[in-house]
Amino acid sequence: MSSPISVLLPTVEPTAACEEVADQLGPADELLIVHDAESDPVANHADELPGRTRTIRAGEPEGCSGKANAIAAGMEAARHDRLVWTDDDFHHPPDWLAGLRADYERHGPTSEVPVFVGRDPLAVLFEPIYVLNGTLGVSLADIPWGGSVIFDRGDIDEDAFLADLRRTVSDDGLLMEYVEMTTVKRTRRVAIGGSLRETIENQVRFTQIVRHHQPGGVVGQAVAGITVLLGCVLSPVLTAAVLTLAVGGIYAAFGVCRPTYLLAFPAVVLSVLFTPYTWSRRSFVWDGRRYRWHSKFDVTVVD
Repeated sequence: MSSPISVLLPTVEPTAACEEVADQLGPADELLIVHDAESDPVANHADELPGRTRTIRAGEPEGCSGKANAIAAGMEAARHDRLVWTDDDFHHPPDWLAGLRADYERHGPTSEVPVFVGRDPLAVLFEPIYVLNGTLGVSLADIPWGGSVIFDRGDIDEDAFLADLRRTVSDDGLLMEYVEMTTVKRTRRVAIGGSLRETIENQVRFTQIVRHHQPGGVVGQAVAGITVLLGCVLSPVLTAAVLTLAVGGIYAAFGVCRPTYLLAFPAVVLSVLFTPYTWSRRSFVWDGRRYRWHSKFDVTVVD
């Protein structure tokens, strides 16, 4: 018999994800909806939430991101050792939780992979970059994605993890350093962006995650950027063709049915040209809060 599961879902709104996940709970499982304040809409609708669901007030973050603060509060409140993290910004089909449960029995700590789909023109243009880094990169490197991950308290040094979580930004970036993860080639489509500013802020945040949690990735990004720029100078047509075909193949491998692979060449070039800006920025906005991420464990919540 499999272990009971505590699902942690940070959200301030009573979104469809709440009911989707609650409907999949086993008799001993629980869903913890973690929010910031009593004034959040989800707290006001607590009585309408499905059974075996609890709301947890995390409070305002101090020295960490709102997401990290919510995950820490959820882990402390969870009744079970088997934990699932998820987000409210993608569809959870009826077999989602059962799939993760089975994955853990086969592989131990397991994560699915995201496919980020743009909600504004710039985010749409960046979709090939999201697939290269957020889908292929996560899959190849077995990097946990906090939107759909399962592990057990016994898989990590929980006390040290929670202490670190409350002084950093990226929940899954930190989890990567605490547990050996297996990513399964099962994707979830996640809408991203919504405005030009939000997409730019996301790019800055993604860059800072690499900077603080995968410093070796900086070298890889630099080499890839130089290669693309040289290709643009020496043979732009060939470079465009190779990039488009390669990214199209990656889309196909992950079952991404989006014509945006045709934007691979301009997306990569724009990303390379955009990199100095994202690296030079020292603050970014995420879910309405501005953060200054000075070092991995030195975060200031600006407003």
